[in-house]
Amino acid sequence: MPSATKVDAIFRDCLFKDEEIIDGKPIVEPVCVRGIINHYGFHPERLKNHHDEIVSELSTLPDTFKKSTESSGGGGWSFLNACMDTNGNQWGEHINIEQLVCLGMGIDKVEWCLPREYWSVFPCGMPYFVIKD
Repeated sequence: MPSATKVDAIFRDCLFKDEEIIDGKPIVEPVCVRGIINHYGFHPERLKNHHDEIVSELSTLPDTFKKSTESSGGGGWSFLNACMDTNGNQWGEHINIEQLVCLGMGIDKVEWCLPREYWSVFPCGMPYFVIKD
């Protein structure tokens, strides 16, 4: 089961620290990700260091989120459904889901199913995302 506490800790560690921003600019080129609500700039080295943990957290989401799956119904699902793990247990809140999705995007493991301008076609206008192979 994903852990909201663990996802939050990884997310915060991957953000730039105050001392890594000089004159308003990060000391290295950030990995930029646009979530549902916010834009994030992740420190590339720390994001890389957390790669396996991020993949592990993503792997506990239902198979419906996975691009390919042995069971039927894969190919992406609504952001709103990502608060539940594969066992149907709620693991976090919307902020935690955005953190996990954005971390996944930062390591090129997650993508939106449609561009932002088409999100209105989804139920409640909430985007669908997919976990890549």
